[in-house]
Amino acid sequence: MSYSDLQMLKVEKKDHVLWISLNNPGTSNSITYEMIDSLVSSLQKAENDPSIRVAVLTGEGKNFCSGGDLNNMQKKSEMFAGEANELRQRYEQGIQRISRAMEAFSKPLVAAVNGAAAGAGCDLACMCDIRIGTENTKFLESFVKIGLVPGDGGSFFLQRIVGFARAMEMTLTGREVKAQEALSIGLLNKIVPEENLKAEAASVALQIASLPAAAVQLSKKSVKVAYQNSLNVTLDLLAAYQGIAQRTHDHFEALAAITEKRKPNFEGR
Repeated sequence: MSYSDLQMLKVEKKDHVLWISLNNPGTSNSITYEMIDSLVSSLQKAENDPSIRVAVLTGEGKNFCSGGDLNNMQKKSEMFAGEANELRQRYEQGIQRISRAMEAFSKPLVAAVNGAAAGAGCDLACMCDIRIGTENTKFLESFVKIGLVPGDGGSFFLQRIVGFARAMEMTLTGREVKAQEALSIGLLNKIVPEENLKAEAASVALQIASLPAAAVQLSKKSVKVAYQNSLNVTLDLLAAYQGIAQRTHDHFEALAAITEKRKPNFEGR
């Protein structure tokens, strides 16, 4: 599947960066089966594409993502058809595929969070490594307000960003977290004027893409490993990662550039 074949998604490759835009603006980019398939496919393709070093995720229109389609929930249709056990299977075989694909993606993911990120949209932003927003950005872990739980995996991702106590409070109240508060608790890394959002996301993505690709990917893995494991497990893995990184072409290119007082030419190997 080529990037152009994807439904409910706009995808563009530019300067080692893959731009992924959720494209269902009529319902504030609510998540559909087609969007799930397209997002998972694009991430898998990008994972195996050495020319892609960073991915940026954003939403078409005014909002980032509204989560599940409330109309389909009410009608018990599409993703929300069937009784309890069938719904369990639909989650496992549906939206949870996004969580697994994004967690497994070895390359940096930058979220350009335009407008509202609600429910699964909030969780989708939390699955990314860096989040950039505007004064109009807001997050709502809003499942409880419609009698649901974060079935996509939000309970895993949110607390790793804002901490246990804040994640619990956001999950149990479903309240709106506006941009400045999101910045203060780590949900946003940076706030920029609305008209500069994509330019800032591009700047961050290109900054990362300009660095040695192997070292960037191994560094991302090292942070995740360190968060989820003991010191001894982390040290063992870091020794292996460093052994790999220290024999890459880009490592020696960086050393040569420093010695020769020039800009390095990293080739991603």
